[in-house]
Amino acid sequence: MDEVATLIRESKIEEAEQRLQHMQEAGASDSRWHYLNGQLLEAKGLVDEALDAYRASLEIDGDHVEAGFRLAFCLDLRGQDEQAIRIYQALARRTPAHVNGLLNLAVLLEDRGDYRGALMCVRQVLASYPNHTRARLFARDIESSMNMHYDEDQEQSRRKQDAVLDTSINDFELSVRSRNCLRKMNIFNLGDLLRITEPELLTYKNFGETSLTEIKAMLAQKGLRLGQMRAESEDPLVQVIAPSDSAPRFPTMAGTPDILNRPLSEIEFSSRARKCLQRLDLKTVGELITKTEAELLAAKNFGQTSLNEVKQKLGEYGLELRKVT
Repeated sequence: MDEVATLIRESKIEEAEQRLQHMQEAGASDSRWHYLNGQLLEAKGLVDEALDAYRASLEIDGDHVEAGFRLAFCLDLRGQDEQAIRIYQALARRTPAHVNGLLNLAVLLEDRGDYRGALMCVRQVLASYPNHTRARLFARDIESSMNMHYDEDQEQSRRKQDAVLDTSINDFELSVRSRNCLRKMNIFNLGDLLRITEPELLTYKNFGETSLTEIKAMLAQKGLRLGQMRAESEDPLVQVIAPSDSAPRFPTMAGTPDILNRPLSEIEFSSRARKCLQRLDLKTVGELITKTEAELLAAKNFGQTSLNEVKQKLGEYGLELRKVT
């Protein structure tokens, strides 16, 4: 049977098929035979038939690890993720665990957003094979994805906060005098109110202690206070220096027009990096070098491994990503 497996690996399909047929005629139809038949059917592109063959192999011998892995792999190809995950998880519980099964399981879990589960699978591989190149790179990408997922949560929280700050003062239960005074001071929403201090309010004509007390009480009910946002913006720990409007669009190390106009589709990026660049709607080398490292890392599933790949490719043209000055 090892000879049949070798013929399949060497793409000698007809010879392998003849050998399997002779073995079947001789009465050999054990778990190993069905497994090899499944491999043969896969090589012929008959995935559905291969699924049946692997199931037949497992019915005879439920501990046939490779038949289980190929069954999960074919289900994965067919988009039947739930079944594939269950089989991969069963393989992961074996000792020693099936390395390719763990890595494939990690891919499926990552696609579902289960980054912790995916990372556990990869770390299980690294526990046995610390220098496994694919697992090491995959672990870095998953960790980057976890950080980006956290950043997305932060961004969503920021958008909600902005929506609250844009709430009109007309939506609050304030007296007509207080509301009119605020409007004359060009204070139209909650954000404006949180940027002004008590002394500044009191310096305005017709704005007295009664209105001040009313506004402070209204803010206190929401856990807010006057001047709150100004105090935060003046905190040196949270200040952000805006990039200069005069900053050049391209890095100082500019390339020739031919290089800058070269389509990114002509550069041999990995599938993950290429998809991330497409999500950013980047089409040419010139467009790519207008981005900073932080901007690329903010793209979904764009990790440190992909960033290093992009920097390496640009370096081959004597170019680099835009620096933040």
